[in-house]
Amino acid sequence: MPTQLARFTDRCVDLSQKAVVGEPDPPVQKGGGGYADWVIVTLHCLREYLDHPYRRLLDVLAEMPNIVSKLGISVDELPDYTTVCTRKQDLKMRIWRVLLQASTSLHELGEVQAIDATSFQRHKASRHYVIRVGYNFDDIKTTALVDCDSTAIIDVYFSMKQPHDTQIGRQVLTRNLDQLNIVVADKGYDWDALRQQLRDAGVRPVIKHREFYALDKAHNARHDEDTYHRRSLIEAIFYALKRRFGETLRARTWFGQFRELVLKAAVRNIEQLVSHSQP
Repeated sequence: MPTQLARFTDRCVDLSQKAVVGEPDPPVQKGGGGYADWVIVTLHCLREYLDHPYRRLLDVLAEMPNIVSKLGISVDELPDYTTVCTRKQDLKMRIWRVLLQASTSLHELGEVQAIDATSFQRHKASRHYVIRVGYNFDDIKTTALVDCDSTAIIDVYFSMKQPHDTQIGRQVLTRNLDQLNIVVADKGYDWDALRQQLRDAGVRPVIKHREFYALDKAHNARHDEDTYHRRSLIEAIFYALKRRFGETLRARTWFGQFRELVLKAAVRNIEQLVSHSQP
């Protein structure tokens, strides 16, 4: 009977191969071609899943020939930990986003989706690095779109600044309209243009109005409270995500931190599936 780790690895290999452009390359290309992108992506999925530093991850995998064989290589062919670390920065953001989309497709989405924002702390870089790249922020604003039935993370958006929730919400929801049925959100996403755009696409918005006038209170009173209060599920998902992977991002560059957050979301989607499904 396959273990949960084995089933997780199988899913990661399959999704990682789907995330790369075109036909997946062989695991190792002879003549200096190096390791295929999907092998590196799978190793990073395993790193997040096992919660190991790069060096320890490769040491542990060296004792797991059955898991390593799922990557199409032997233990002797495992890359050096420095290769795994360096290659992550070289992979385009598109690959990580496609990985997240593919992990979402493993779940059967329900009728209600929720959107909200939280923040992740970033790794404290050296003073020299902060001055060189020109930033001094401490948190990354993270907006997530989740399915309330399967608890799958559908999409994530990151910003080093503090843009208004309505602007972020419009961008995230617009690129996922084909997966939406009913969208619930708090007053931070109160924007009539956003509501109308969702209605035009056949999506029902359940977004609270900021109560400036009596009409706003009347709009809120007409909301289905049972549906609206399902929005609290996204807060539980944020809590679970931070408890599972921590609140501080390890990557030192801003683009590396974006990749890390997308990867965490994808790994959580895969982990949720394998932990609740029978082998």
